[in-house]
Amino acid sequence: MGIADSFKEKAEQAIDKIGGDRAKEGVEKAGDKIDDMTGGKYAGHVDKGQAAASDYIDRVDRDDSNR
Repeated sequence: MGIADSFKEKAEQAIDKIGGDRAKEGVEKAGDKIDDMTGGKYAGHVDKGQAAASDYIDRVDRDDSNR
């Protein structure tokens, strides 16, 4: 299992445990913290990562509700 697979597995477990909305709040807070720590230097990259993570959470959360 690669690192990406391991990350996805851990993310799915977290989403199952706390729910998609709270997971997305965590992604937002983490991104804001990174922006603060870097003075916004990488804001575009952080925003792109936040959007990708949010989309992934939506997909996983939607798939879980269909089970």
